[in-house]
Formats: sequence, C-alpha cells, structure tokens
Amino acid sequence: MNSRKHGARVAGLLYLLMAVTAVVSLNNVPSWSMIGGDAAATANKIAASQLLYRIGVVSDLAAQILFVFLVLSLYHLFKGVNKRHAALMVALVLVQVPMAFANMLFGIAPLILISGADYLSVFDKPQLDALAMAFLNLRGYGVKAVMALWGLWLLPFGLLVFRSGFIPRTLGVLLMVGCFAYLIVSVTSLLFPSYERLVAPLTVLAVGELLITLWLLTKGARTESLEYQPSE
Repeated sequence: MNSRKHGARVAGLLYLLMAVTAVVSLNNVPSWSMIGGDAAATANKIAASQLLYRIGVVSDLAAQILFVFLVLSLYHLFKGVNKRHAALMVALVLVQVPMAFANMLFGIAPLILISGADYLSVFDKPQLDALAMAFLNLRGYGVKAVMALWGLWLLPFGLLVFRSGFIPRTLGVLLMVGCFAYLIVSVTSLLFPSYERLVAPLTVLAVGELLITLWLLTKGARTESLEYQPSE
C-alpha cells in the first residue's frame, strides 16, 4: 500500500513536470512567435529572441519524454484495476509521442531558415520568411491534430481512476469530460477553423488533469480501496 502511495506521488510529479514543459513549449513556439500574417515580422521576432524560442523547442522535447515516463508510471499504478484499459492508455500515449516529435521538427525549421546559412542564399529573405511562417502554421495544425489524442488517452485513464477505488471517482469523471472537450476542439479546429476561437475555451473542461495532478502529489493514493472487480 505504501508502494502504491509512493508510485502515485511519482506519477503526480511527472505529470506536473510534463504540464509545465508543455505550457512553456505551446507558449513559446507556435503562437508566441507569429504576428498575424506578417511573415517578415514573425521571422524578425524569432531572430531577435532565439534563446527564448529554443527554450520552447527544448521544453517540447522534455514534455514528450516526460509523457512516456508518466504513462508507464500510471500503467504500474492502475494495471491491477483493468489491464486492458491500462494497456490502451499506454498505447494512445505512445502513438502521439512520435507525432509530437514531428511537430517539434516543424518548430525547429524556422530556426534553420533564418540562420543565414550559405546554402540558403539561393532564396530571397521574403521567401525564407514565408517558409518559416508556413512551417509554424504546419506545426499549429499538427498540434490541433495531436490534441485529439490528448483527449483520447484521458478516456481509459478516467475509467481506471473511476474504477480504482483508491482515487476519488469524481476525478475520473472529470478526466473523461476532458477527453471529449479536447476532441471537440481538435475536430472543430481542423474542419471549421473559423470556429476555432469559439470552441477553444472548452479546453478548460480538462481541469481534471490539473486536479488529478494535485491529488497524486498531495494525497498519493488511498491505502484502502473500495471494492472492485479487476479484469484482465
């Protein structure tokens, strides 16, 4: 039981670290750098604050690495509740990590394009600026696509929390609500981009992620469980 509490707190710490690095990345790379539709201004801003931009890229890398360790930690915590749901949770995370790495490369591309390397001299600066903006937009669409998987992994996670008996069921319900909030925002952003601003506030419904992080960090997991029937 003490091992379960310790494992829960380790998972909570990993969740917190992943959340912090993900927020830094999302703020520093796709949106922070883009100034409306002005490619030149965007490229100049990146060039003027390259260190801050690179911190965003490295934070993106760190977030994905932490995500892998987080889901493995959660698997060990919940595999006794339902092994199939725990395995599905892991699979949905491991599928999205390579996609996130690809998006990270799109975020690195502008740094190369504004580097002033000799082999890029065949392009004019306006062309390079436009390409940098195009890669940032491509990364933005990639983030919207991966957002669907940000939601989907919360469904088996929420079910595991709900059935576990050693974490409040309310948190499991909130995690599952967050799943559908992310899905709505992702699908709407890709199909009807003009409505993206209207649905974006729905991500606040993913508050269950924040609450489960705080619970795991401060409470760990109950040493006594409600009765449930674990399944394979």
